[in-house]
Amino acid sequence: MIANDAYTHLDVARRLFVLGDWDHAAALLAEEQGTEALELKAEILYERFLFRVDGIEAAADAIAALDPESLQARLLTARLAYTRLLFQLDPLQGDYETAEAGYRFAAADPTTHGWAQFHWGALLDNVREDSAAAKAHYAKALQAAHQEGDLILESIVLRHLAWHVINDGDRDEGLRMLRRSLHLRSAAGIRPQIAAAQLLLAGELPEDDPERATLIETARNLADELGLSWVRTGLEKLAA
Repeated sequence: MIANDAYTHLDVARRLFVLGDWDHAAALLAEEQGTEALELKAEILYERFLFRVDGIEAAADAIAALDPESLQARLLTARLAYTRLLFQLDPLQGDYETAEAGYRFAAADPTTHGWAQFHWGALLDNVREDSAAAKAHYAKALQAAHQEGDLILESIVLRHLAWHVINDGDRDEGLRMLRRSLHLRSAAGIRPQIAAAQLLLAGELPEDDPERATLIETARNLADELGLSWVRTGLEKLAA
């Protein structure tokens, strides 16, 4: 019965995680001490921090509770360091090196290779502003997504690659990539990521385009419901 209850809590927590109900997902795992539950809780609290730009202490504590040499701990530690740099939230000395080392470590493992390549690309893209190096990592991540049939990873990579495709002059292809990213996220039901994709696509459409208005409306609803800080800020800029 105990094992079954633990499994049920993990299963429900994963579903709530996908929906962006991070508080309830983490609460379900509050008393769980198994490795899988601790790793899931750390990921949940990290993603809550990523989208709300709030709760860094809870995320850091949950990551610190993991085996520091485990794959998940190394990857989440890298992502936490990256997020501090991205949002300039009192980054620590050596955060860039911590992030890069963690991504390199995770990229060497076949179970996390594709996701690590994506995160490595985002680090180079958004912190170092090295678009050429970033695109090389994105390409490896996209290849892994196709090989593994990981449609969520594909959707995440496409959103980041689309910026570069549009900036390189192929607007139609970039918009196609953004729409495919949104469709894949919608099919998977990953609500916070749906709002992020809606925001970016809306920003690339003409102000009088009805699709833009619909994207802004639905993204705002999600941002308000889930407390998506930077999505809300992005929408406010579009309305300005």
